Parts: sequence; structure tokens; C-alpha cells
Amino acid sequence: MKENKIYLTASEIGALWTEYMNDCMSKQILGFMLKSIEDAEIKEDVQYAYDLSAKHIETLESIFESEHFAIPDGFNEQDVNMDAPWLFTDTFCITYVNHMARVGMIAYSGFVAVSYRDDIVSHYSEGLTAVNNLYKQSLTTALRKGINARHPYIEVPKEIDFVDSKKYLSGLNPFNEKRPLNAVEISHLYLNIMTNSLGFKLCLAFAQTSPSKEVQDFMLRGKEVSQKHNKLFADVLLKNDLESPHMPDVGISDSTTQTFSDKLMMFHMSLLMSTGIGNYAAAASASQRSDLTLNYERLSFEVSRLAKSGADIMIKNNYLEQPPGTQNREKLARDKEES
Repeated sequence: MKENKIYLTASEIGALWTEYMNDCMSKQILGFMLKSIEDAEIKEDVQYAYDLSAKHIETLESIFESEHFAIPDGFNEQDVNMDAPWLFTDTFCITYVNHMARVGMIAYSGFVAVSYRDDIVSHYSEGLTAVNNLYKQSLTTALRKGINARHPYIEVPKEIDFVDSKKYLSGLNPFNEKRPLNAVEISHLYLNIMTNSLGFKLCLAFAQTSPSKEVQDFMLRGKEVSQKHNKLFADVLLKNDLESPHMPDVGISDSTTQTFSDKLMMFHMSLLMSTGIGNYAAAASASQRSDLTLNYERLSFEVSRLAKSGADIMIKNNYLEQPPGTQNREKLARDKEES
């Protein structure tokens, strides 16, 4: 007896499409990085990340073929100039891989949570394990080389405590003294400074290598937004006698040769901005001081506006690939009546 076919759900289709786009982009960037990395340990970690992306792409294309699922256009060798001069330092490469592994862990855990079919659940469960291994491996390398920014140390609590006043949640009144930051709030401030610092460097690299004035201006605006947000977060830490993270030399070269296509760079920034908005939302929900919550909400809106301007550029230049969706049933019915 023939088994009934289990069709992909909308959430599984969305996850597969998103993963394919992200892995195609990552493969091109990591492949370019591998060309110039000198440190053997860092190169090993970047190679592992590259191999993961390549393996995932093969698996996804096999699923697409079996499901008669149109393979996304994505990105390929035409989106990277392998003959361009080196652009990223080795330190930048390991920092980038570690950050993207963190993003990947969040993405894959979400994909697992919205998948139902056994083969899809298995694919994302294995992917989550692999990207977690990449995170640990790249973190170990960075720590061993002293090029990783750690969160600050604070005293371990010796006894439990309870909030005994609504003032604990306040922070908007400039005439009232704000309570010290708690460990959760410090964690999110540090994390957002570190991610913005990486985004700042990527914006610079993309701005100086893009031949398009429109893309250059967008990337420079992104750089300014990252710097502005980091200054705000750092000021909050300083007011609590905490220094902002000492970031490693995540430097870039002075190359102005086009290295990646504008389509790839704009997509990458779109991914980072959506991740950043998610980070801010998580920080806002976890922070109990009202001034911090308000700041995250305000800054999220600023990033959203920047992302919208980026999407406009992508649409104008036919860079924005549309995710799979449903048919407009009402339009189909009306078109049928008119024909």
C-alpha cells in the first residue's frame, strides 16, 4: 500500500527558503575569506563554517528537487570577485564566524520549532548541533588568542533578594537616581555593543568596495547608526562604573576594489538589521529599567527605518528575491470572471 505523501507546511517552506538564501550568501563570503587567512587555527574554523554552508546547500537542493520546489536564485560565484585584494584581517574573520554562528543557533532553533516532517526536523536538529559546535570552536580559538571581548565580571550573589519597590522598574525621570544595572541588563548591553561593532566594520568594508553611490551612502548611514547606538549603550555602562567591551582588532584593509556584488552586500545588511531588531526586542523584554526598555524600542524603530530604505534600494535594482507565498485567491477569481 502506497504511503500518503506528507507535504511541506508553510513554516517549513519558509525555513528552507530562508536557510538556502543565508547559506548561499555565507558560502561566498567565507570562500573569499579563506583565500587570504594566514593563521592556521582561524583558517580551520572558517573552513569548517564554509563546509557547513556547502553541505547545507546540497541537502536543501536535494529537498527542493524531490518537492518540485523552485530553487531560489540566491547567490553564487558571480557575486564575489575572488581576484580582489584581501579585505578582512584574520581577527575579523574569526569574530565574524563566531557572530554568525550565534545568529545561526537562534535561526536553527527557530526552524526546529516550526518544523513537523521527520526529515525536516532531523535536518534542522543536526544543523543546530553543527552550528553550536562551530560557535564553541570559534569561541575557543578566539579566547586562546586573546581576541574575544568578554562580558564583565560582577560579584556572585551571596543571598537571594526581592524587589521591594516599584522604583526598581523606573528610570525615565531625570531627577531621580537610576538604580544600578542588573546582570541581565548588562549582558544585553554588552552583546548589542559587540554586534554593532561588527556591523560597523562590515558597513565600512561594503561602502568602500561598492561601485554604487546609492549603496555607499546606505552603508555609511548604517555605520553612523551603529556608532550612535554603541555610544548610547557605552554611556549607560559608564554611568554604572562598567567599561564598554574592549573589542579585538576586527579590522579591514583599505581596498576599494569591488569584492562582493551590491545584491549580496545589501542582502547581508538586511539580515544583520533584522537580527539586530530581534536582539533589541529581546533586550527590551528582559530589561526591567524603563529607560532601557524605551531606548531599545526607539532604536529598533531607527533600525527599521534604515532597513526600509535598504529594501527600497533592493527593489529598485531588482535585488530583492520574494519569499514563497500564497496565491491571491480573490484576484484569481476576478481574473477568471474577466477572461
